Amino acid sequence: MENEPLLMLPGPVPIPMTVRAAMTRQAINHRGNEFGRIYAECTRMLRPLFGTKNEIFVLSGSGTAAMEAAVANFGEGRAIASLVNGKFGERLYRIAKRYGNAREIGSEWGEPLDIAGLERSLEEGTEVVTLVHNETSAGIRNPAEEVGRLTSKYGALLIMDGITSIGGDLVEADRWHVDVAFVGSQKCLAAPAGLSAISVSPRAWKMLCEDRPYYLDLDAYRKSASKNPMETPYTPAVPLFLALHEALIVIEKEGLTQRIERHRRLARAVRAATEAWGLALYPKIDGLHEYSNTVTAIEIPERVKDKDLRGMVKKLGIEIAGGQDRLKERIFRIGHMGAVGAPEMLSTLSAVEFSLRRAGFGVKGNGVQAACEMLV
Repeated sequence: MENEPLLMLPGPVPIPMTVRAAMTRQAINHRGNEFGRIYAECTRMLRPLFGTKNEIFVLSGSGTAAMEAAVANFGEGRAIASLVNGKFGERLYRIAKRYGNAREIGSEWGEPLDIAGLERSLEEGTEVVTLVHNETSAGIRNPAEEVGRLTSKYGALLIMDGITSIGGDLVEADRWHVDVAFVGSQKCLAAPAGLSAISVSPRAWKMLCEDRPYYLDLDAYRKSASKNPMETPYTPAVPLFLALHEALIVIEKEGLTQRIERHRRLARAVRAATEAWGLALYPKIDGLHEYSNTVTAIEIPERVKDKDLRGMVKKLGIEIAGGQDRLKERIFRIGHMGAVGAPEMLSTLSAVEFSLRRAGFGVKGNGVQAACEMLV
């Protein structure tokens, strides 16, 4: 729409018009058949995105609500190991400290996880492990499959944050031995912010804690979901459910394989542009860890100020993200998730290249052309 900024952030992302329109209809009874059908269809369409056959529930709360629900329902009083190499791994650790006997297994943000440290912790009796699959604060994709192999080996429960990977990258929760996984609505799903969805394995249900939160009691969600029509235990954000339903229809029509490949192609385009400009990608990857396919974190070059770079991009009608906390003014991040394609990506890269030049950086090559080579 005219005068609307282009959001090339790691969430929120541009929302398709059909999804936006879904929120404008008259209210419906959230205890009625129509809502029950919509909720049931949402869970059906979410399962392939999670790579699971497990039960899925939609919470009226953002991704952090799902984080807390996961830890509070299954980690209360237990020995928890939190893998941390970015802001959101740290957030899970802080939540875990409130509910269980939590231990941080930390790495510098954007560097590989301490897998050896995790195994030592599991050998010592860790019962629950928390993991961020796609750490957007640093642009790194963590090895969920390897972590799942270890937790399965030692009989520990695996809680995985898939907030910025589910719906935009390959996630195989069942095959990776993920017991609890969750996603946020405003990321790869390209729906409005305010909802999250969480999957729970049969093994996790056996570890359900007795002292659970009231609003985020997943057993209450399970009981309500078993009703006919399907319900939530408390009043849901109905307009957001309607939008999520439409967003999932959009994903289903595109096809999950095609959607994942689109995200990967966009990621390759940004990385190609970065190399052409002569800039460095921030995260340090190895044989297990990879660059994120939904956001790219790039080091800000010397003598270029974050406010000048992103400020100029914003003047051109596009918003990209800066670094968070300890990475503030050290990196900038370009999101490539949700309902975006080559036109949005090339517009963004053009704006960034122009802004780098205006900020005094000697751009080495044509980043837009390099990106185009990845997109054709």
